[in-house]
Amino acid sequence: MRHGKNNYKLGRLTAHRWSMFRSLLTALFRYERITTTEAKAKAMRGLADQIVTLAKRENLHARRQVLALIPDTDVVHRIFDTIAARYGDRHGGYTRIIHAGVRRGDAAPVVLLELVDRAEPTKDGSSKGKKAEKKDKPPKGEAKAEGRGKKKDKAAAASA
Repeated sequence: MRHGKNNYKLGRLTAHRWSMFRSLLTALFRYERITTTEAKAKAMRGLADQIVTLAKRENLHARRQVLALIPDTDVVHRIFDTIAARYGDRHGGYTRIIHAGVRRGDAAPVVLLELVDRAEPTKDGSSKGKKAEKKDKPPKGEAKAEGRGKKKDKAAAASA
């Protein structure tokens, strides 16, 4: 019989498992997307949804309950300020699991665990569009002229 065996043990002792959950939750809410194994992601998504639900209450007791699970105060401020406001209309289902293949060393199934409706960052980490990125780059002729050294400048002056 399988009575009372409803949580993921993940081959760890209880203290180690909760420590791992705390670090994974902190990373998830800091970066809004993390890469982890499928078993860890499935074990953690309920906790992540519970934290967002607590943050939507916006009272001191809820903030202290979240601080008990996430030890980083900057991340907790971010959860209560931006993430809880983003999911004000949604009733659950704040995380998404996307399969990303297998890990090279042991062929464990790897997934992306992310918050739904997250802002897509660009390559440089800002929210600029593609047109703004093109304007920031110098013209091709200027970039080549700046990259030359003194020897190349002397050789170019001598050949001219």
